[in-house]
Amino acid sequence: MSTVRKKGGPACCSCLSNQEAPVASILRCSNLTTGMDDAEIAELLASSQVRRHVFAPGEIVFHDGDQPHSLYILLRGEVHILKDTFSGRRIFISEVNEPGDMFGEVYEVLKRPYDIYVEAAKETELLEIGSRFFTLSSQDESPSRSALLVERNLMRIFARKAYFMHGRIKVLASGSLREKIVRYLFQNMDTDGHVELAVSREYLAAYLAVTRPSLSRELSAMQKDGLLKVEGKNLHILDLERFEEYL
Repeated sequence: MSTVRKKGGPACCSCLSNQEAPVASILRCSNLTTGMDDAEIAELLASSQVRRHVFAPGEIVFHDGDQPHSLYILLRGEVHILKDTFSGRRIFISEVNEPGDMFGEVYEVLKRPYDIYVEAAKETELLEIGSRFFTLSSQDESPSRSALLVERNLMRIFARKAYFMHGRIKVLASGSLREKIVRYLFQNMDTDGHVELAVSREYLAAYLAVTRPSLSRELSAMQKDGLLKVEGKNLHILDLERFEEYL
């Protein structure tokens, strides 16, 4: 999942927001089927268990401890990835709110039980793709091109997630909260010093491993100090030279 949407970035595929679109059209916009033509997507769907599900707000997609058997692609709505502590406190880990975003694939590939749970934040429609989607190549002596493309695309997806985590480690290795914020924004701002957040403050606080009130206070302090201007999800760096002193 992308944590920011850079100014001038590509828009989401329109087919993903169309509830009446066929499954093949939805998959055509997914990173999982990059490089496939219509015939190969149809071939893949014929060999897979693909279902649509609609979840009401507050409904659980899967529970902590469940054994994975699918991956999920968001068609519309929003889900939150959560974890409960032993004392019962709910920890917000991430959110998925961009049509076409995928989640659950790492657990499915590794065949490890979920150590988180996913809850619909609003009415949400998901495309569930069963395990056979990942095991096509092991079922045939001569894997089809579509099966090989799925394997290649999964490797690219995992590589992007690893790169994302590498960036987060660099942010978390910073000393103060202000340094963490500066490094995060510096990684994601455009050439004009502008960052448009594609996530909530709650998600950003979880990403930075701080509380939401602490994040809000520090952003307000940075704005008061003339470092940046905050307008909703749009942040503008006002003094780049001073800003870079915190890197």
